[in-house]
Amino acid sequence: MYGISYLAQRRISSSEEFLLAGRRLPLSLAWMTLLATWFGAGTLLAVSDEVRATGIRAAALDPLGAGCCLLFVAAFVAAPIWRMKISTVPDFFRIKYGRQAELISACILVPSYFGWIAAQFTALAAVLHLYWQIPVSYGLPLVAILGTGYTLMGGMWSVTWTDAVQVTLLLIGLVVLAAVVLWELGSGSWSGGLERIISGTPAEKLVLLPTENLRELLGWLDLFMIGALGNVAGQDLMQRVFASNSPRTASWACGIAGTSYLAFGSIPVFLAIASAHLLPNHASDSILPMLVQMCFHPAVAIIFMLALLSAILSTIDSAILSPASILTMNFVRSNDAQRLLSWNRLAVVGVSLCSLVVAYAGENAYKLLEESYAVTLVGLLVPLLFGLWVTRPSSVAGITSMIVGSGVWLQHYLCGWSYFLEAWLAEWHMPVAMMATLLAAIAYIVVALSSRQTAAG
Repeated sequence: MYGISYLAQRRISSSEEFLLAGRRLPLSLAWMTLLATWFGAGTLLAVSDEVRATGIRAAALDPLGAGCCLLFVAAFVAAPIWRMKISTVPDFFRIKYGRQAELISACILVPSYFGWIAAQFTALAAVLHLYWQIPVSYGLPLVAILGTGYTLMGGMWSVTWTDAVQVTLLLIGLVVLAAVVLWELGSGSWSGGLERIISGTPAEKLVLLPTENLRELLGWLDLFMIGALGNVAGQDLMQRVFASNSPRTASWACGIAGTSYLAFGSIPVFLAIASAHLLPNHASDSILPMLVQMCFHPAVAIIFMLALLSAILSTIDSAILSPASILTMNFVRSNDAQRLLSWNRLAVVGVSLCSLVVAYAGENAYKLLEESYAVTLVGLLVPLLFGLWVTRPSSVAGITSMIVGSGVWLQHYLCGWSYFLEAWLAEWHMPVAMMATLLAAIAYIVVALSSRQTAAG
């Protein structure tokens, strides 16, 4: 991967090359880098461990929500936002709502990536501990150094090229692993293995949409909404849309990546359920690496684990590059190409360090993943969609929506409340992210209508 990054480095002559690959990504690379960016520790490790513990309902956030997010962007967002010829998501908010909205959106977006990057650091450090007994406290900075290193070298070009190699190896390995697991469970019969999983798994663990009570249903819908809509305004996704060579490429790349994500993302979910039969006494953590160790010849297991580790690193470098581009393009804003390129690389290091601090805070990877998606959902989704679909969006309404949505969510997060207004309405079990997004939409509509009435008067 470092060799590929070194080759990519020779193509970097400007900030646009570093951040957007010169806006020249063809469809073949664009959809693969989208898939690889999201197909990381969340899907492969955090979600599979959560599914093992609670059942397939845990797939609401990832891969189900994340895959639907890509399909939504393909249908409604990619082409119109590509035509704006912008470099970052805050650029969109500056054009639609003004400089103040640009800064607010940047302040929402940049910290939201720390949790996502920290989730990758945490999951990969856990794998290093499992296989080589490297303490997690040492594994975290090791992972951070590796991921930051080849992000610094080639920017978007290195990210894209390494993504294509990594995701190809990983998907082949996942398909083979699923086939081997089915064969083992069925004692030489794939259909027998599938029948054993279906008949031997508790029924409640095979329920995707829980309907036994309103609390469970609302919680599932909240997770799905966070996954499906939370990253629509994400810089990592939009950076690949902006880097595509045409609006058609941008839309098709999101569509192909979304479909592939749902298909291949179901494999770790299946493996998590199957692991209860092959490893009944194993704890619900690092379950995928344990299956690899159990089912593959040591030589094959090494190749697969290297593909897994490099795929997680591909998510890390993409996630680091996204907030770094915002810090450079929306705060520094220099016309000197070389100075801007230097600031880009400095921002990459800064983002990595902040994410490392979050990783040391100790929250589990699944929770970090959920929170990172929720921040952009509550603060940016509503003004982004209104900005795209309304002819003359209201600047005051857009800013108000950002403040209301992110403010409500932050207040609940700091108070440690799991439900909306938990101190008074706990028995209603209303999800925080869902209610914060609804309040953001109401705030936008009310302020926009008030502004029009004032202007008319």
